[in-house]
Amino acid sequence: MIQGIRRQFIRIAVAVLSIAMIFLAGVINVVNYVSVRSELLKTLEDLSAREMDVQPGRRSPNRRQQNALDEARYFVALRNEEGEIFLIGRTRIQSGTTDELKEIAARALASGKESGTAGNYLFMTRAGMRGVMVLLLNIETKMDSVRRLLLVSAVTCLGGILLAWLTMSLISSRAIQPMIQNAIRQKQFITDAGHELKTPLTVISANMDALSLTVRKNEWIEDTQKQVSNMRDLVNNLIYLSRMDEEGAQLHRENLNFSELVTEQAESFQGMADFMGKSFRLAVRKEICLTGDRDALKRLISQLCENAVKYSPEEDTIELSLNQEGHTVRLVSENGLTEPLSPDNLKHLFDRFYRPDKSRSRESGGYGIGLSMARAIMERHDGRIWAEQTDQGRIRFVCEFPVKKR
Repeated sequence: MIQGIRRQFIRIAVAVLSIAMIFLAGVINVVNYVSVRSELLKTLEDLSAREMDVQPGRRSPNRRQQNALDEARYFVALRNEEGEIFLIGRTRIQSGTTDELKEIAARALASGKESGTAGNYLFMTRAGMRGVMVLLLNIETKMDSVRRLLLVSAVTCLGGILLAWLTMSLISSRAIQPMIQNAIRQKQFITDAGHELKTPLTVISANMDALSLTVRKNEWIEDTQKQVSNMRDLVNNLIYLSRMDEEGAQLHRENLNFSELVTEQAESFQGMADFMGKSFRLAVRKEICLTGDRDALKRLISQLCENAVKYSPEEDTIELSLNQEGHTVRLVSENGLTEPLSPDNLKHLFDRFYRPDKSRSRESGGYGIGLSMARAIMERHDGRIWAEQTDQGRIRFVCEFPVKKR
């Protein structure tokens, strides 16, 4: 449990930091791209006005705009009425032959747009008396800087996330120490309280037995004995669940014939199901073996069977199956439902003291910790358990055990 809290803390902390870093890097790159793009478009417009429009009285560019114009690498091309393309005006393109520049200009003119992008050039066209002129501004350097910033941001984010994960892994134990101490105190309280409750429950049970011998049995004595038995089971289950959550608690692992264990435990519930007018089908593949704690696995199987028998509707068919696929053993319990469960109920079925139908649970004597024990047992066996609702309105509990290669 404590390790689970620690891992959850690390995941949440790293996830929050990752989202913040990715968002910040994204904002920086978007703002940078928009700024560079806007600057290039402004430079293109100024160059177009100077090279192609030649508008007298146009406002002179400021120093920053003038510097951008002076540093701009561009050329102007003309396509005459015969479709021939010529390079005209000034050119500041040091790389590329005349034919290559003409080909780029032809691509820009063929697009039919007044402005756009052709390769590493941003272009703008103007119709004139001699034909169509196009001004092409080289944006390769500017776009390279944008891409470099994006790459640096991505590497920085990745490095920051890895550093955050490493840091959280090192300091998480200290950060969640109050939670750990609180969890330890809670488990210690449950264990101590459980042992303290056993004595008065034993006394009450003994007194009721003695009373039943001296006076005629009546409903009050029987009800008291029943409630004492329920309380004793609850206390034992709470103590067992608390021990399962302890980090240092060791399971007595041994090689087991799981098929025989499932069959043995399930057979005791078949009679109960028959008595309640229900059918219990058992489909167990033979000779499935795994390593685990015999007593814990008995509790798991009994809990699944008891849960199915108690909460299935009348005349229902309960199915318990055991199969192995590759290196995974699957124990599946399936039964009908008196009414469908909501997704929220399915999500919380394994929470302690959670009961989807509280009135029904009281009638059947359930306290909502049986499935919590089943999950704790599965986790201690490095497996997992989940519940799902079938299309036929039935509920299915699936337990998966990993089987190590021999």
